[in-house]
Amino acid sequence: MENMQRYAYSTVLDISYEDAISRVTDALKQEGFGVLTEIDVKATLKKKLDKDFRKYVILGACNPPYAYRTLITDLDVGLLLPCNVIVYETDDGKTYVAAINPVSALEVIKSEELRKIAEEVSVKLQTVIEKVSKITPFVSNKVE
Repeated sequence: MENMQRYAYSTVLDISYEDAISRVTDALKQEGFGVLTEIDVKATLKKKLDKDFRKYVILGACNPPYAYRTLITDLDVGLLLPCNVIVYETDDGKTYVAAINPVSALEVIKSEELRKIAEEVSVKLQTVIEKVSKITPFVSNKVE
C-alpha cells in the first residue's frame, strides 16, 4: 500500500463497479466476513431526495468471532459495528474500494483489549483490500 492515513484502507481498480462489489464480497468471505447490510446509496438518494448520484454502495461486513469478542468486552461497541466497506464508481470510470480501519474507529473507546481485537481485524481488512487489488491491475493502492 502506497500512502497511509488513519481511517481506511483503499484502492482504485480498473474494473467495473459490479465486478468490484463481487470481488470485494468474495475477498471478505475468504477472510471470514459476511455482508450483513448492503446500502445502495445511489438508489436511496434517488428515492428519498430525487437526486442523481454516482454508483455507490456501503457494505456492512461482519466477522462473527471478532464481533462476539468485541461485544463481550464492551456492549456499547455495537455502535461502531459492523465494519463498513465502500465501493463506488469514480468520475473516470474506475472503481474505488475502501475498508474502515478498525483501530482508528475504536480509538474513541480507551480499551487495550478492544485495541488488540481491532488490530487483528485490521490485518484482515487490509488483506481484503490487497486481495482485491491483486485480482486485476490497479491504479493505486493506499491506506487512508
